[in-house]
Amino acid sequence: MTHMDLPQREESEAMIEEVSAPVETATATDPAAPALAGIAAPLDDNGQAAGGRTGFRFSRKIVALSAPNSIQAESFGSLQTHLKAKHIGDGRRSLAICAATPGVGTSYVAVNLAMSFAMAGLNTMLIDANMRSPSLEDYIAPDKAPVGLRQCLGDTEVEFGDVILSDVFPNLSLIYSGGVAPNPQELLASRAMSELLDTCLRDYDVTIVDTPPGNSSADARRIAMAVRYAMLVAKKNDSYVGDVKKLADELTSDRATVIGTFLNDF
Repeated sequence: MTHMDLPQREESEAMIEEVSAPVETATATDPAAPALAGIAAPLDDNGQAAGGRTGFRFSRKIVALSAPNSIQAESFGSLQTHLKAKHIGDGRRSLAICAATPGVGTSYVAVNLAMSFAMAGLNTMLIDANMRSPSLEDYIAPDKAPVGLRQCLGDTEVEFGDVILSDVFPNLSLIYSGGVAPNPQELLASRAMSELLDTCLRDYDVTIVDTPPGNSSADARRIAMAVRYAMLVAKKNDSYVGDVKKLADELTSDRATVIGTFLNDF
């Protein structure tokens, strides 16, 4: 077990132990740095990825594509390997990516982890369930605004197949948020959301769900409770132990299993 290197609000406040030996990202390498000499990064200057589906542009913040030999890409690869063996290998095929506060990189972690799973050969679904401030389109930008979770959960005429974008990258399928919703808590608590998650768990090897920050709404708690497993994201030298511990306690009280904490520095 290792301890998180987070700022303290009180000197006496206990450090939080990281569960399941999560991996820290590093600061030494720029995420947009080129790959090592002799190994071409599979992302061109126009955001087109080798093997990627036409009509989608991939951000250089997806480090497995822009800098596959960087420390960041290796960190996500190590995390993916660990989760594949210790989490997915035990039949746990879903994971909500949660954070106590905004700005710590939940979407960055969710997208890069999902890409790492896909590149390892796992049939992966990535859902942007942040219908308050969605950001998946900042990482994988579609040429046309897609229908997404908001429409699927709020309109009975929109079917699951209408919002699932299959193989945007080999082994990686997406569900966008569909934009900001006026009633996200109601949509996330709906029967349709439960049925959608059941469909994803049946059809994909792993389902990653990006969530809003826990201190601004109960959305992350609802999602984690439905998904049953959560990984917390904290930002090095920014997140407070008390905030992370509070969210972990809340998720646990909702009967979601917190599998660990990823200490991010992006």
